[in-house]
Amino acid sequence: MSRSKLYFFALLALMVGSCGCEKMKSQDAPKPADTTHVDPVRPPDMSLIKQEVLVTDNWVWSGKPQITVRIENSNTAKVRLGVRTKILTDSNVTLTTVADSVDVPGKSAVEHVVTTAENLEPGIYRAACFVNEKTVRSFNFAIDPSQIISAPDKQADFDQFWQAAKDQLAAIEMSPNLIELPSKSTESRKVYMVELNSIPDGLNGEPVKIRGYYCEPQDGQKHPVIMHFYGYDTQGTTAKVECPHGNGSDHAEFYLSHRGQYINNRPESSRVPDGLGDLENIYGDWASYHMGDKDSYYYRGAYMDVVQAVRFMATRETSDMTKLCAEGSSQGGALAYVCAALSDYPCAAVAANVAFMCNFAEAMNLRAGLAYWEIKDNQGTMSDEEVLRAMSYFDIKNMASRISCPVVASTGLQDDVCPPRTNITAFNNLATPADKKEMVYCPEMGHSYPANWWTKMNTLFQSVIGN
Repeated sequence: MSRSKLYFFALLALMVGSCGCEKMKSQDAPKPADTTHVDPVRPPDMSLIKQEVLVTDNWVWSGKPQITVRIENSNTAKVRLGVRTKILTDSNVTLTTVADSVDVPGKSAVEHVVTTAENLEPGIYRAACFVNEKTVRSFNFAIDPSQIISAPDKQADFDQFWQAAKDQLAAIEMSPNLIELPSKSTESRKVYMVELNSIPDGLNGEPVKIRGYYCEPQDGQKHPVIMHFYGYDTQGTTAKVECPHGNGSDHAEFYLSHRGQYINNRPESSRVPDGLGDLENIYGDWASYHMGDKDSYYYRGAYMDVVQAVRFMATRETSDMTKLCAEGSSQGGALAYVCAALSDYPCAAVAANVAFMCNFAEAMNLRAGLAYWEIKDNQGTMSDEEVLRAMSYFDIKNMASRISCPVVASTGLQDDVCPPRTNITAFNNLATPADKKEMVYCPEMGHSYPANWWTKMNTLFQSVIGN
């Protein structure tokens, strides 16, 4: 065979072998991925995700809020959720928005803490919390409330004004009329309806008759005196006025119905039978009655009714006026403070729950409810400055410097009737030493009572007057 034929067959063999190898390689190599088909990813079931804002630290913090949003994921797979929290002032001015992404593993829960980059000034704020843009909760919280300051704005003649009112009251014959209520009396304490003359509705005129329920111990001994004051009379004239029972305690107690409210605003059918017939309110919306004229304004008379009721108690043989305590809620809380600020006898202790009549400037700015609305809605041609000047004589924040006894007070952070800023600032203006006063912050409470209020009050009273 010639050399050229050998080269030909050799080359042919190489070509056949190469093709065979390539065929084997193509059979052994893995197939490339099919990129034309994608398995679907199942989205999380949002109905299996629960969220809430936890109440921590009573929603009262120092410097920065620490808002805890709890998210529970009942899906098997992890989810990533957006958490957004808007921070506003209590007058609804937006300050900042904090946004985060939160991973929550399957079948588990995460507590995510929301805070701000910078410290907030002492005050009351509002938080609106959203998870994946679903509203979780909107609520008020407090930052350093003991440092929320609203300086007194009392007029130069503030003290002279109230001394003149007390002098006018002193010139009035009290003429007490006691009507025993047998259905409420016991051997240990008799219960009376009491009528008293109080200051006129102005610098002149006839005395105004006020009424109250009086509980008098029957053992002939001296007893601590407790003054009780009612809230704003919004219940309607068909609502019965609560009358105490002789079995209630062994203290000497007076439940004051100041002018135009409660007993003085009820038909006979809405009272324990006392033979006085129907009684009617002549003051309309009390908080706006003669507003702007400090000498005939409703609360000049009402505050003097408080002083007169205490003076009545001082005339009773069973009253130990060295152990005088005052309590009330809302309007009653304001009157309890007034009792300590204006009465002739120093108070041993005061309990004031969600007090009204505090810091009118802030209340009107915050568009507070009920009686504050009445003031705003009836100012007529008076400017806000004129209204506030007149109301400054009756503002508890201006009375506070005259009060130095032990005090327990409370505020509901969600209260839109007497907003927390208003009664906190009055409390902070008290002359009472810091270790002798306590503010109870109720995070979820509106205009109501703390669950432990009566225990708090009784503990304070017992600490200063004994059992």
